[in-house]
Amino acid sequence: MTSTSSSPNLLDLLKAQTTVVADTGNFKQLAQFAPRDATTNPSLILKAVQSADYAPLLAEVVAQNAGRSLPEIVDATLVRFGLEILKVVPGRVSTEVDARLSFDVDAMVARAQGLIARYADAGIARERVLIKVAATWEGIRAAERLERDGIHCNLTLLFAFCQAVACGDAGVQLISPFVGRIYDWHKKTAGSAWDEAAMAGAQDPGVQSVRRIWQHYKRFGVATEVMGASFRNTGQIVALAGCDLLTISPELLAQLQASAGPLPRALDPATAQALDLPEIHYRATDEAAFRYALNDDAMATEKLAEGIRAFAADAARLDALIVGLQG
Repeated sequence: MTSTSSSPNLLDLLKAQTTVVADTGNFKQLAQFAPRDATTNPSLILKAVQSADYAPLLAEVVAQNAGRSLPEIVDATLVRFGLEILKVVPGRVSTEVDARLSFDVDAMVARAQGLIARYADAGIARERVLIKVAATWEGIRAAERLERDGIHCNLTLLFAFCQAVACGDAGVQLISPFVGRIYDWHKKTAGSAWDEAAMAGAQDPGVQSVRRIWQHYKRFGVATEVMGASFRNTGQIVALAGCDLLTISPELLAQLQASAGPLPRALDPATAQALDLPEIHYRATDEAAFRYALNDDAMATEKLAEGIRAFAADAARLDALIVGLQG
């Protein structure tokens, strides 16, 4: 249904139930959707700096940081995009630690501290920044350390329930379960047996994964925020109305803005708190149990590894662009 001037659009209705976050490195697109927060990742930043709109910004950052190491220039670039985004959104920006460090706790902590220091030098309070790290065992432990130091984290590439539980036990600020990539895996695995209509909306496996995590957190009073991510269609978004946050691409934000309601609440805290659910924990002493649970989830194991490889490849491409600009 197309939105009219007399009826609220789906984006406005969603904002009444859920904090809407823009998933983009294209800060020039943000204002039209008025999101509270924004998220970035290596792939989004790489896409942005390869466009005519943003290539001069990358060249400027490289020139300003002549003589510095490649990782320092990369982080300066990420923070520059974050600063531009924070001029548009009133809330937080998520900035990602290099995915190639996803299995090195000390390196992730050091890189995160460096990013926060750069934001602080630019006058940005740490409350407005979320440091993104992959939800590996090591990433969760790094986030646990950072959170104790008042550096808030967004755990990304999250596909398994055990990852979400471990993040909650570690006191992580926010998690980003990947709806669309879970959907992709199940659709590919099912092949010709996949029934798109039967697996849509609330039956979508990615939607079900986020709903299970959200219900667990609400039932047991876990303070970690749940931000559904990686959407393939607006039906997945509508099926998660009421989730703490949803991070949405500009393309899907535009579709929501162009469509009219109604939008019933799909996730209700009172209902979740009344559920009879088993209490599960994966604390810092439970590494073996966590690794077994993750290994037991073929989808999560495959998508986590694939996601790290993809982000690492795009980080390497960004490195190459910067090296090229250095002459």
